[in-house]
This record gives sequence, structure tokens and C-alpha cells, in this order.
Amino acid sequence: MRDAGLVAVHRPAERMPAIDEQLRHLLSGPTATEREAGYTSALTGITVTGMVELRAGDATVEIGSRSDGVGRSDEVLAYGQIVCTLTSRADVDTVSFLHDGQPLRVPRADASLSDGRLTGADYANLVLPT
Repeated sequence: MRDAGLVAVHRPAERMPAIDEQLRHLLSGPTATEREAGYTSALTGITVTGMVELRAGDATVEIGSRSDGVGRSDEVLAYGQIVCTLTSRADVDTVSFLHDGQPLRVPRADASLSDGRLTGADYANLVLPT
């Protein structure tokens, strides 16, 4: 994130990371260099409890407890970070979220809640130019 919007950040890698590895990198937050450049993360209030399961282009992410005090706008940006990161991969078309094994209703950029498959288009108006 930068300036309350989502921004693509490219991190060079020798190989494409596994999907759960890529999510762990996202959850670890910006690097020192990225923080110096003004990047932040909205993911501090969301706990991913398991690895990502990829089935037929849909990545399913299990979400644990969410910290109290996380504002709705932070949740929108947090879920947007996850969805946009995972759907940037060639093997991921959509992202779904679960909580305790049940579909989780998460906010989209238009303030609606969805318990279905999400794409980057659901958060497009939050994406800033790089």
C-alpha cells in the first residue's frame, strides 16, 4: 500500500515462489527499502491460519481471527492486497476465503461483501499507478 491505495511492488526472484511462499512474503510486510519508499501494509489485523490451497485456478485462503479495531477500510485494503497478489500469478484466476472451514464474507472495494470467488477487478478502483 501507498497513500491509502494498492500499488504493485515487484520483488526479483530466481524462480516463481510457491503460492503459499508468496503469501508469506506478502504477510511479512514491506522490506526496509520499501518502507523507506513509503510503502505500508494493511495486513496487520488479519491472520492466515493455513497454507493456500489451489484448485482449478481458485486459491482458497483460510483466515483466522481478526484483530479488534481493524477498520473497515483497512479490511478492504488487506483483502485487496491478498487478492491482487495471488491473482497476479498465471496459475490463479480467483481467490476465495474461509474461516473455520466456512466461506468468509469479505469486503470488496465497492463496500459490498462477498463470500464467493474474487478477482483483482473487485479491487481495481483501489489500485494506484506505480
